[in-house]
Amino acid sequence: MVIDDLALRPPSPQQAPDPLEIMEDRHATRAMIIASQLPVASWHAAMGDEQTIADAIMDRVLSRAHRIEMGGESLLAGRSAQPATSQANQTTAGTAKANVGDRRRRRR
Repeated sequence: MVIDDLALRPPSPQQAPDPLEIMEDRHATRAMIIASQLPVASWHAAMGDEQTIADAIMDRVLSRAHRIEMGGESLLAGRSAQPATSQANQTTAGTAKANVGDRRRRRR
């Protein structure tokens, strides 16, 4: 199971037990990959007012975890800026874009 963007916002009191149920079901028996924009040290506080549930979730997640913490700029932010490429790559990319434009015009 892959959980992406864990703890981006606190769950409502009705939602708080849901992640715990998932973690309990999978704890020590099945694999999970958890990704978050927040550092692990901030997860507990980000899980909202249900501190007992947050404690239980963190115990299950971190007890057997292999942590990989990454730093640096977001890769998504870099997608909007064109990366530096060689002149040959720029020419090839420009030709490919022109070919796509030609196909679109022919369809109409």
